[in-house]
Amino acid sequence: TPGDGRGSPNGQGPLQRVAVEGTTLVVELSPDADVNQINLIQPNGEVFGTRDVAAGAQQVSFEIGTAYEPGEYRVVALKGEETVTESATDIVPEIQIQDVGLYRNNPDKPWDEVYGESKTDSKKNGEAFVTVQNSGSGPDAVVEMRFTGDVPNPVEDPRGSGIYEKESVVVSAGETVDLFSDSFPFGSEIGDEGMGCSTDGNSGQFTIILETRVADQQVTKTYSVEYTGADEMQNCEITISEA
Repeated sequence: TPGDGRGSPNGQGPLQRVAVEGTTLVVELSPDADVNQINLIQPNGEVFGTRDVAAGAQQVSFEIGTAYEPGEYRVVALKGEETVTESATDIVPEIQIQDVGLYRNNPDKPWDEVYGESKTDSKKNGEAFVTVQNSGSGPDAVVEMRFTGDVPNPVEDPRGSGIYEKESVVVSAGETVDLFSDSFPFGSEIGDEGMGCSTDGNSGQFTIILETRVADQQVTKTYSVEYTGADEMQNCEITISEA
């Protein structure tokens, strides 16, 4: 019986529910299920894992992590060598960029908590947060974040991941997460390719680029930006809008 991505087969029969919770696939069995083994089959047809079902057990789980192959997985319930029933469920992540912002426009974000109060003033005035959502049916991990285009400090190749003090950030299916930058995209030092503030105003566009592990793709979004009201970045009014 096909699943609905994160949901269950149909609540009937031995397989009551098949669902992705975080980075784990959970299989719930009916109390009277007469099965002794559950196999998880990958999209390529190979066995991902096998779990023995002890008498009376009503749940088994498979840790899929963030290094799995996205696609349709089959949960096969066995009694001895015989297949009793099976269920198919899609495990496919879809990371999307929802928002981006700076401290001066979003002081309610946990800037001190993320960057540490001793560093906060310089950090939070030059760094940015990016809100990402996983609207898919499986977990993924963001492994790199870059800002290119018309920001003061565009970085094509950040040291590390470009995410503050994290090599990667796991985003579960249905989850929304804020990523905090570690490359000073809006820092006061204007790079050779960067755009800064002026009293007359400068306007342009910048792009956020995320690299993901499971989907193995770039997720990008371009925003329009205006810098006005000052010659220095510290006192600059920065207005970001969707391009």
